[in-house]
Amino acid sequence: MTALVIGANGYLGSHVTRRLVADGQDVRVMVRAGANTIGIDDLSVTRFVGDIWDDAVLREAMTGCQVVYYCVVDTRGWLRDPAPLFRTNVEGTRNVLEVACHDDVAAGLERFIFTSSYATVGRRRGHVATEADRIVDRGLTPYVRSRVQAEDLVMQYVRDRGLPAIAMCVSTTYGAGDWGRTPHGAIIAGAAFGKLPFVMSGIELEAVGIDDAAAALVLAAQHGRVGERYLVSEKMISNADVVRIAAEAAGVPAPTRSIPLAMSWVLAVLGSAKARLTKTDERLSLDSLRLMRAEAPVDCTKAKRELGWQPRPVEESIREAARFWVGLRDTKRGSSQTG
Repeated sequence: MTALVIGANGYLGSHVTRRLVADGQDVRVMVRAGANTIGIDDLSVTRFVGDIWDDAVLREAMTGCQVVYYCVVDTRGWLRDPAPLFRTNVEGTRNVLEVACHDDVAAGLERFIFTSSYATVGRRRGHVATEADRIVDRGLTPYVRSRVQAEDLVMQYVRDRGLPAIAMCVSTTYGAGDWGRTPHGAIIAGAAFGKLPFVMSGIELEAVGIDDAAAALVLAAQHGRVGERYLVSEKMISNADVVRIAAEAAGVPAPTRSIPLAMSWVLAVLGSAKARLTKTDERLSLDSLRLMRAEAPVDCTKAKRELGWQPRPVEESIREAARFWVGLRDTKRGSSQTG
C-alpha cells in the first residue's frame, strides 16, 4: 500500500505518518517549504515539498497512491479577519480535490481520508449527537462555517466526481508530540509547568487521544465507507479535569483558582473589543469562547462498529502530553547547562 499524508508535519498528520510507517506501508509525505518537520524527521518516508496550491507537486505526490490522508487545516478560530480560514479550509481543499480527480491520480486512488471536525455535527444541549445530526448554518462562527463548507465540498466531490472520500470528524486532541504547541497543548503545558493562574470553569470539550485519532484515520482507509463521516471522540471532559490530570502527571499542584463562566464572557467581550481597536488577533474572543461553549456529547459508536476503532481513555493521553512537555523542558534545561 502506498499512502500520502498531506500536512504530515502537523500534529495529527505526523501521528498518522508514524502509524503508517510502523505498519510497514510505503509512505509519502507532503510538507510546506520551511515547515517544522521534527515530528517526522526520524522516519523513512518519501518527501515532497510544496503547499496545497502547488498543483504540480500535488499531482506528482498523489499519482500512484492508493490512499491520501488530507490533514491540512487552519484552526485559528480567533482571527479578527477570517479570510485565511476560508482560503485554506475551503478553497485550498477545493484545489486538492481537483487534483485528486485528475485521471492519472484517480486511476489508483482507493480512499481519500479527509480530516474534518466534530464541529460540523449538529450539537445541542440535552441531546447526544451522531453523524446523522446536521448542523444549522445560523449563528456559526467563521471557523466552524469554514469547516462545514469544506466537509460539504468533499461530499459534493463524492457525489459529482466519484471521489472515494471519507470525512473524519475529529474532536479536541491530546497527547505527546505536540511540537507545534497547539492551543489545547499550551493549556497542558501550562498545567504541567505549574504556570496556569486559574481554570475557566463551565467549559467542557469532547476529546480524544492523538494516537487514537490517527488510528481512526488509518482504520477508515481500510474499513470506512465512501461518502460517510465518522465521529472521532472518546468522551466529553471538563477543562478543569484536563488541567488537574496534567498537573498530577507532572507532579505539580493544580490551580486552585477558577473563574466563572460569566467572567469568561466578560473577558471574551474585552478581547473582541481590543481586537477591533488595535487590529490584532486575540485568542480569547467571543468567537473562540462560543466555539468552546458549543458543546454537547457525541456518540462515536459508528466508528467503533464499522472501523473497529478502540480508543483508550483520553485521560491516558492527557498524562502523556504532560510528560511530553516536562521532558521537553528538562531536555532544554540540560542542553543549556551543558552548553
